[in-house]
Order: sequence, then C-alpha cells, then structure tokens
Amino acid sequence: MARFYPALEASHRAFIAAQKIFFTATGTATSRLNLSPKGMDSLRVLADDRIAYLDLTGSGNETAAHLKHDGRMTLMWCSFDADPLILRAYGRGRVVRRQDADWPALRAHFPSLPGERQLIVLDIGSVQTSCGYAVPTFTYRGERDTLARWAGKKGPAGLLDYWREKNLTSIDGLATGLLEDI
Repeated sequence: MARFYPALEASHRAFIAAQKIFFTATGTATSRLNLSPKGMDSLRVLADDRIAYLDLTGSGNETAAHLKHDGRMTLMWCSFDADPLILRAYGRGRVVRRQDADWPALRAHFPSLPGERQLIVLDIGSVQTSCGYAVPTFTYRGERDTLARWAGKKGPAGLLDYWREKNLTSIDGLATGLLEDI
C-alpha cells in the first residue's frame, strides 16, 4: 500500500520516464483547487528532489497564480498499463519565466514545444507511492497535434495577446504574474 520517501529513488525516476501523462494540483486557502493533466515531452526530473516542466499556453493559468500566492504543489503519475502504481511528489513550486536569471539553464533541458509560456519547478518535500489497483488500463495512441496547430496559427504576437486576455488572472481573480516584468 502507500509508502512515503524523502525524495525520488531510481525506480520512481524510471516510472516517471515511462509515463505519457502527469497531473498537477495546486490551490490556495481561499481559491478553488486546480487539477490539470499535462502531456507532450514537457517534464524533466532534474534531481532526486527537483522536477520541472515546460508549461504550455492553456485556457487559464491557475498553477502560476496559486504558486505565486501559496506555493504548495503536487505532481501525480499513474500507470495505465499492466503494473498498477500511483506516484505523487509533494512540495513547493515556483514559476520561472524568460526574464528570470535561471531561465536559460532550466530551459535547456526541454525541446522546443508549441505555445510555451513558462517553466514550473517543484522542489520536492516528500514522495508517496500507492497501489493504483482500481486505475483502469488504457493504450497510448500518440500525442495530439491540436496545441501545435493552434499556437502556430496564433504566432508569437497572437500568443502574447491571448496571454493578456486569458492568462493574467486566475478564475478566482488572483494575479498570475505572467507579464509583470516584461
């Protein structure tokens, strides 16, 4: 059943590398909780106590708002194949943007992806595994190209306009900080 670890172990890193989808969860004491699925080649384990992902443009920017105002974050992976397992990494998250000093070094870990908006870094406080016995099995068929086509049509100026319209505040009115220092 459930076990806790102070950091990622080699078996956890291998499990994460094999997954095609992960989930992020954030919130504040007064906001709605946000749970988002993420995919593509956007996640990297940087160390046993640090994970980062390249955050792509979406209809909202809840994670950035919650991290700016609270910082707590959980990442979760679950196996959809024969071996059932759920893995959660709990910790403190932060947003890294193009104008930040650590952007170049962190950004170098990722391929070019359409609509990239910012980086999210999780400093892990603890890791938990649990059984996943009730998680159904699914077969991976591939990545969607919808975001790539959408972002390509928008272009850089269109994405900036979209961020101004949709990504500066959370659904609860919290500032995301997306364009504050530009």
